[in-house]
Amino acid sequence: MDTHTDTIQLHGRRFRQYIDRTSLAQTIQRLALEIDRDHGSHLPLLCPVLTGSYIFAADLSRAIPSPHEVTFVQYTSYAGMASTGTVNAKLPFDERCRGRHVIIVEDIVESGLCMATMLNHLAQFQPASVSVCSLFFKPNLFKETFKLDYIGYSIPDDFIVGYGLDYDGLGRHYPDIYSLSE
Repeated sequence: MDTHTDTIQLHGRRFRQYIDRTSLAQTIQRLALEIDRDHGSHLPLLCPVLTGSYIFAADLSRAIPSPHEVTFVQYTSYAGMASTGTVNAKLPFDERCRGRHVIIVEDIVESGLCMATMLNHLAQFQPASVSVCSLFFKPNLFKETFKLDYIGYSIPDDFIVGYGLDYDGLGRHYPDIYSLSE
């Protein structure tokens, strides 16, 4: 079943296509080659952040040519269309990160609060290095000081869904990115 459409409706709100799957694939290939260039000789540990990054992380992992390992973490701060301001560690970093070259794989970084909390939690395991790879970044909302090492797209403050990102649980399955059009 082809899920391509120019507009979608979720929870009574209309979204329009923003980034198509071809552009996403090209961006993921670029990110994979950058990660491989920087970490290919280290057997890095990719740590995708559930739930939003699962599709991105799978495609990214398949595109990285050198050996690497994957373990998932889950930190949440969202409800509906806004951050709650509180970060909940449902599946935190663990001993697998100790002494490793860790690459946190995130779907989107906005204020940076959730990522800053994750970086703080990860530090207790004394990784050899830490890199942050985010498919989307909203620089106008960013309030933290950490560096994003790999950025797919810098975007304005638009609410987006698709390719793993959701609106109250819906929309993750779309292979394109959609932006709220209301």
